Amino acid sequence: MHFPLLVWEQRKLKDVAKIIGGGTPSTKIKEYWNGNINWYSPIEIGNQTFVSSSRKKISELGLKKSSAKLLPGGNTILFTSRAGIGDMAIMKTAGSTNQGFQSWVVRSNLADVYFLYSLGKKLKKQALRKASGSTFLEISNSEVKKLLLFLPSLREQKEIGKIFKLIDKLLSLQQRKLEQLNLLQRALLQRIFANRNLQPDLRFTNFSGAWEQHKLGNMANILRGASPRPIKDKKWFDTNSRIGWIRISDVTSQNGRVYTLGQHLSKKGQEKTHVVSSQTLLLSIAASVGYPVITYVETGVHDGFIIFDKPKFNLDFMFFKLQSIQNIWSKYGQPGSQVNINSSIVANTSISIPNIKEQKKISILLKKIEENIHLQQNKINKLQELKRSFLQNMFI
Repeated sequence: MHFPLLVWEQRKLKDVAKIIGGGTPSTKIKEYWNGNINWYSPIEIGNQTFVSSSRKKISELGLKKSSAKLLPGGNTILFTSRAGIGDMAIMKTAGSTNQGFQSWVVRSNLADVYFLYSLGKKLKKQALRKASGSTFLEISNSEVKKLLLFLPSLREQKEIGKIFKLIDKLLSLQQRKLEQLNLLQRALLQRIFANRNLQPDLRFTNFSGAWEQHKLGNMANILRGASPRPIKDKKWFDTNSRIGWIRISDVTSQNGRVYTLGQHLSKKGQEKTHVVSSQTLLLSIAASVGYPVITYVETGVHDGFIIFDKPKFNLDFMFFKLQSIQNIWSKYGQPGSQVNINSSIVANTSISIPNIKEQKKISILLKKIEENIHLQQNKINKLQELKRSFLQNMFI
């Protein structure tokens, strides 16, 4: 969809909305508080499109005795002006704010509320450029009024607003589905792996068979990766090489299942590390400690990872098992210091596991949920890309 710029007019925000700041009644006077008037603070804004009830309320007297203003519901966009500039929400019911806002009361005969809300990211960039302050950044009422935007006719705004509202509704629905899948995954991981030393509760899974204690070192050769030094030397790397170089950023961006790598090792670099084949299980021991990884590409492994060589277990099962015990490594760090584990600690760690047949059955169930989570995230990414494309095509 394309919206030609020629029929759009450049306007200042003050031309289509009244910009109103907030205020805080004295906290020493109890009569000003616990009334029935919504009173928002910036930490409540940003996670949802609409808001209708604030955490704290003020009384009629508190509103009267402070610089807070009663803003109308339905056509007010809350806009944070400090300590997180540019977070936005449409206020469904009447309310007020503290001084961390420069809210927009939209003139409904000139602009559509949802259309203006959809311009949020573009206007936020402008606001950040105009912000100032030595202690924290803040944008003033006068500068918010000067924010520039391109507007089509009101009729077109309403039609475009409907499109964005539909996309946002779909995004919200897909996000809820993703949250439910994540909750299901966490519940199953806890239910299956809850008791590490005794037989887990598998009554609802149709799995059977005793689980036994084994040290990780008895189920695989535990090796530590190695890094060429100095690590930034260009001679260790070659963009044309098929042998990768795995980093923790590759792990976190791909949720532990690594199919692509941003860096590749030269022949000299390969000689200075451990190169592993596709479908190898690793465990991070630096930065994000205890993060399990399965590589699906040949890669060199630096010294921030443990390698499970010649495993005697189902790879996917152990991937999920290590996920479930990730928090146990925290005991190896002192309060306020970084957790530090090594190959010896990992090798001597005991875990409870079933036989290989049961491992495979459990991994199939958990992997299916993981795949559904991945598919759901892809749906969300596509909707977000669709929205970005619309915004770019509107030249705003």
